[in-house]
Amino acid sequence: MDTQFLETFLAVIDCGSIAAAARQLDLAPTTVAQQIKALEKQLGNALLRRSGHTVKPTPAAHRIVERARLIVREARDLCASASSGVLPAGPLRLGATQYALMQLLPPALHEWRRRYPEIEIYIEPGNSQELMEQVVGGDLDAALIVHPLFALPKSCDWIALVEEPLVLITPATMQVDDVLATIAREPFIRFSRKVVGGKLVETYLQGHGLKPKAQFELDGIDIIVKFVAEGLGVALVPDRPAANHEAQGVRRCEVPGPRLFRTLGIVWQRASVRAPLVVALNELMAE
Repeated sequence: MDTQFLETFLAVIDCGSIAAAARQLDLAPTTVAQQIKALEKQLGNALLRRSGHTVKPTPAAHRIVERARLIVREARDLCASASSGVLPAGPLRLGATQYALMQLLPPALHEWRRRYPEIEIYIEPGNSQELMEQVVGGDLDAALIVHPLFALPKSCDWIALVEEPLVLITPATMQVDDVLATIAREPFIRFSRKVVGGKLVETYLQGHGLKPKAQFELDGIDIIVKFVAEGLGVALVPDRPAANHEAQGVRRCEVPGPRLFRTLGIVWQRASVRAPLVVALNELMAE
C-alpha cells in the first residue's frame, strides 16, 4: 500500500473537499481523485461520499482514519531514521506563532540553510494553543509558542527562549507619574483574556486591586500598540525585546512588582525521531 495515497486521503478528510486537498498537496484534483479511487480499490470499500463540491467520509473511512494517521507518521519516522547523515532526515514539521515567525526564526533559518541545506523545514503558523495540541498529537515535531499557564505533558521537552515582563504602554505624549494611578484613571485597552498574555494582565490587575475603565479587548500586541499610539487608551502588554516604542508612537513604563512574565520557547515530543533536529534548530536560535 502506497502511504502517499493515505496522505492524500487524510488531506481530503481534513480539508473537506478534493479541490482544497489538491491545493494543499500541490496536485491536480484529478490526481487526488485517482489516488482516492486506487486506495478504495485496495481496501475494497468506498471511503468518500460526494456531495456537490464537498465530500463526506463513509463509515469505513471513520474506522480507518486514526490508523491511517498512525501509519503515515510511522512511515515518515522510518524515512527519518534511515538517514545516513549525522541528523535524521527531514522535513522538520515546525509550528510557530506570528511573533516567532517575524522575530525569532529568520536569523536561525538563514544559518540552518547554510549548515543543513538537505534538510527541509515545513512551518505551520498558528496560535500557541493550537500548535501545542498538534505537537502532542504528533502532527508537528515542535512548535515555538508561549508557555501555557499549566504544566506541559510529561512526554514533551521545553526550552525557554525569551522572557517578556508586563509593562504599561501609553501614548508618547502622556506624562506618567504613577503607573497604577494611570491604569486606574485612563481608558484601558485589554489584552484578550483568552490568551496567556491577557490572563497575566488580568492576574496583575487583580493582584493590585485595579478595575480599569476598559474600552476595548483585543488579541494581538501590534494592534494594541496601534490603538495606544492613536490615543485610544493605555494598556498592559508583554514587553518584546525587539520593540521600538518611540518609533511606534508609544511610551513604555515599568510596572511595580511583583513582576509577571510571558515566556516564549520551543516545545517538542521527547521521543520523536526528529528530536535531534529540534535541538539543532534551538542551538542556532540561541546563537
